[in-house]
Amino acid sequence: MPKDLMLTVDELNQRETLLRTVTASAGAMALEAFRTRKPGDFTLKGRQDFLTEADGAVESHVRAAIAGAFPQDGILGEEAGGALAQRLWVIDPIDGTANFARGIPHFCVSIAFCENGETLLGAIFNPASGEFYFARKGQGATKNDIAITVAATDAIANASVEIGWSPRVMAADYLAAMERVLSKGANIRRGASGALAIAWVAEGRTDGYAEYYMNAWDCLAGLLMVREAGGVTGNYPATEGELLTGGEIFAAAPGIAAEFSAAMKISASSAEQKGEAA
Repeated sequence: MPKDLMLTVDELNQRETLLRTVTASAGAMALEAFRTRKPGDFTLKGRQDFLTEADGAVESHVRAAIAGAFPQDGILGEEAGGALAQRLWVIDPIDGTANFARGIPHFCVSIAFCENGETLLGAIFNPASGEFYFARKGQGATKNDIAITVAATDAIANASVEIGWSPRVMAADYLAAMERVLSKGANIRRGASGALAIAWVAEGRTDGYAEYYMNAWDCLAGLLMVREAGGVTGNYPATEGELLTGGEIFAAAPGIAAEFSAAMKISASSAEQKGEAA
């Protein structure tokens, strides 16, 4: 089936305006829920998979705003699901829900806008810290409207990286990867919000992030930020269909990308290579 015409610059501008506005309002909702939360007020969707009432409320707020402004666009969200569409919004209402549920102020709203499987816009907002990350393809990445770039770290032995964890991956594989990275001399941290972890790579706070299984809503916005900030990312999503299935995620500063990729055994390609492949 032939695809519709690509968005005009004005149409993409309109979506950027909505993305900025709705990410901010969704973050305000999440922060209010965080401040008024009661300890233990959460359920578990699965092993270490936390769910709070705020997750659903924030996603519903974002969906309503998108549907009201662009009813023809598709929506894929962590809580209510969705289907592929030529123009697709991908929503994680609260990434870092375990932190949120335990009263740790390290969580965020993460929203990306894609056209034909390519991420064009991305926003990540930690309302507890007031840090608002944004990227538009070809126009760089910012935090609170100030340009950001990846770190200049030149060797993995000097690096601080984060490795995400998923219950879908065997513990032995995860531990082996950690051992390989540690043996290279890197420091490993874990903040329990994959979206913020990738944004931190774009900002240069950390030098790399990798995870063997991550969903699209956790990573699309951040991966665009890393590329726009001069970093290296992996091959996810290799196909548009992988937006529904998740996959291996990699992001790093150029100076450590090859060593970190080899240690994690996850392939990486530069932003330029990804653009050429597209």
